[in-house]
Amino acid sequence: MAHEDTSKRLAEAKALVKDQPAKAEKIYQEILTQPPGRNDKAIRDFESALIGLGELYRDHKRTQDLANLIQQTRDALSSFPRAKTSKLLRQLLDLFHGIPNTVDTQVAVTKSCIEWAVAQRQGFLRQNLEVRLVGLYMQKQSYYDSLTLINTLLKELKRLDDKLVLVEVQLLESKVYHALGNVPKGRAALTSARTSAASVYTPPLLQAGLDMQSGQLHAEDGDFNTAFSYFIEAMEGYSSHDETLKATAALQYMLLCKVMLNLNDDVNSLMTSKHAIKYAGKNLDAIKAIGRAHQNRSLEEYESALHAYRYELGSDRFIASHLRRLYDSMLEQNLIKVIEPFSRVEISHVAEMVGLDVEQVERKLSQMILDRVIIGVLDQGSGVLDVFDETERDKGYDSALGTIEKMGSVVDVLYANQASLLE
Repeated sequence: MAHEDTSKRLAEAKALVKDQPAKAEKIYQEILTQPPGRNDKAIRDFESALIGLGELYRDHKRTQDLANLIQQTRDALSSFPRAKTSKLLRQLLDLFHGIPNTVDTQVAVTKSCIEWAVAQRQGFLRQNLEVRLVGLYMQKQSYYDSLTLINTLLKELKRLDDKLVLVEVQLLESKVYHALGNVPKGRAALTSARTSAASVYTPPLLQAGLDMQSGQLHAEDGDFNTAFSYFIEAMEGYSSHDETLKATAALQYMLLCKVMLNLNDDVNSLMTSKHAIKYAGKNLDAIKAIGRAHQNRSLEEYESALHAYRYELGSDRFIASHLRRLYDSMLEQNLIKVIEPFSRVEISHVAEMVGLDVEQVERKLSQMILDRVIIGVLDQGSGVLDVFDETERDKGYDSALGTIEKMGSVVDVLYANQASLLE
């Protein structure tokens, strides 16, 4: 009878969540104050009440109450089977994702749960929580802390031969090195992750994560065609599991690859695909606007797009990095187009033509001269750029060097022959 009464109260609480959350909260708390019991029905009721109360706190953005709930119910969870304890704790921690700006709270709660798992001697739960903590450190951009924890985990996981968690940690390692700008180490970590993944079943979401990271590293090398193919695989994986944010990001990266390759027709055709229609929004419109500006070679249009979609384009580090490269490329093309007819031109005139301030143009021109994109001299006193014609390489010098090299070989042979005769 008691179990039936609990089930009725749970149903009542679920019905009251939207209209009378305070009353629903009270019912959930009353159920949770009682021991969960030993039979399956009692455990399921306790589990439903726990998750129901957690979701209520999440929906009302009550971060501290959710953190307190996790810490207060851990001891009750220790009487459950270990697999169920691990599952419930992960579910409760996942509820934080629905509340913005809670990374610091998540770090504190996760650390507390790790300490509890160590005290309970639950090794696998501790490892899973530490992997979660690495992800949270990455969100905070605490890369040193991430790498320290990753190195500890890698040693332990290789000893235990836990391939699946090992793949996840190696993927995180690759992401950390990529974020730090160390692409070779990021690629090495990803290769290790793919090697580990080859000997074990990899869940679709983890496989999509590997494909996404592969695409980003290929894009860093300028191989946008290969990157595009990896992003397609990642998007399909995320889309099949309704991971809307990640699928949209993969689609953005696909569009960015086409923009970087200057294939604006492909951008337009992608925007009419079924996935683009499904995930339509400002994120995709932002990349399309950048593609249009790039096709028109218009810096003004490009900067307008950056301003109009500053959140969509600036919040993603990968997109922001490649857009800076695209801007530099467009600026170079525009400057070359403007100065091409001149042998001597005022910097102020060049700045006026491209619609930028004189200092910015002067700085870019000096960089282009150093990179030998243009051959010329900046006369800062007069405020002009002297452009010289590129002189053809005198082939006589190359022929002379070739002759000297062959003569050197002949002398070496003669010396060797004479040395052998003297012996």
